[in-house]
Amino acid sequence: MEAVRLFKSLNRAQRNTFIACFLGWTLDALDFFLLTFVFVPVAYDFGRTIEQVTFAITITLMMRPVGAFIFGWLGDRFGRRIPLMIDIVFYSVVELLTAFAPNFGTFLLLRALFGIGMGGEWGLGASLAMEALPMPARGLFSGILQQGYAFGYLLAALVYWIVFPIFGWRGLFVAGALPALLVIYIRAHVPESPVWERDRGGAKSFDLRRLLKEHGALLIYAALLMTAFNYMSHGTQDLYATYLEKQRGFDPDQTSKIAIVYAVGMICGGTIVGYLSQHWGRRRVIILAAICGMLLIPLWIFAPSTALLLAGGFLMQFMVQGAWGVVPVHLNELSPGEFRGTFPGLAYQLGNFAAAYAAQQQAWLADHFRDANGNPNYALTMALVECFVFLAIILLAAIGPEKRGREF
Repeated sequence: MEAVRLFKSLNRAQRNTFIACFLGWTLDALDFFLLTFVFVPVAYDFGRTIEQVTFAITITLMMRPVGAFIFGWLGDRFGRRIPLMIDIVFYSVVELLTAFAPNFGTFLLLRALFGIGMGGEWGLGASLAMEALPMPARGLFSGILQQGYAFGYLLAALVYWIVFPIFGWRGLFVAGALPALLVIYIRAHVPESPVWERDRGGAKSFDLRRLLKEHGALLIYAALLMTAFNYMSHGTQDLYATYLEKQRGFDPDQTSKIAIVYAVGMICGGTIVGYLSQHWGRRRVIILAAICGMLLIPLWIFAPSTALLLAGGFLMQFMVQGAWGVVPVHLNELSPGEFRGTFPGLAYQLGNFAAAYAAQQQAWLADHFRDANGNPNYALTMALVECFVFLAIILLAAIGPEKRGREF
């Protein structure tokens, strides 16, 4: 009921802004996750190994800080709204071109360009949304906003389930061009950030050296925290479909249904934990979610039955995305006001850069830690990596700053 009350408290401009930012991140994540469902057919078509194809994920993640810096600078200089529209069109066009990649080199180049677009969207969308919302609503809507990522995963699973059997992996990337239509909605219904409009007259021009000199330590801390967060999410998601098919023997239809179940867990976790952070504190709920996630590892990856595997997947992603639900509001509250278009997205995407090899590292480790039948042991690899990641998140959240309730 509190969530309904908070939503009703928003005016029309605030609601339109939030919806647009949520959809932007949802469709961005959809385009990213489509590839994680088709490592095997892409590898077959291009004559590559799965480990080589996972480098496409790596290069996308490595290029995201470039997009965060470019579009963040544009956002601090020219406002959040126009650069956000440009970014959405850019990554949609690149996604469409991916469907027609004639060879593996072109495919990798397009995934690198997509990384620039994906890196720009989150920072602009999060700052635009958080600056438009009233302070008491930030926790809840931070959780919902970040679950655009989970909704994107859910949509990717649905698109894979419906489109792949008929049109193959290239058809998925044609469907991934649809986000460009969102620009029409933003153009018609979303105003510029009121905070940027208020401050632009007296704001100093963007200066990267000043950002690093005055706020470098905070940026390093935020990037380290985001590195651990990205190892948590990519480590539990990017190879999970491959694990289900290659190690557990599920077919694409079963894999899609399991993915849908744990995507629902993502959405529930991010929304609920994000809301709780408004009352319990940002760092406290991150630590709680990380502890629970670590305890759930055996159920998530070693469950003996499909029913228990479903339960483990749902609960694990509830905790993973529960912690992530705090990120938009936490980074925007920590951010220096004059750099809010750049700081949250840059910190987030620097963490992505540092964790860019997560899927490739896990694929490599799984190939070396083989099971009793001589097959790659994805389960053992993912379990060991995530145990260390959860511990790192607990430590970093415990020692870091918090500015819950800060006025913009």
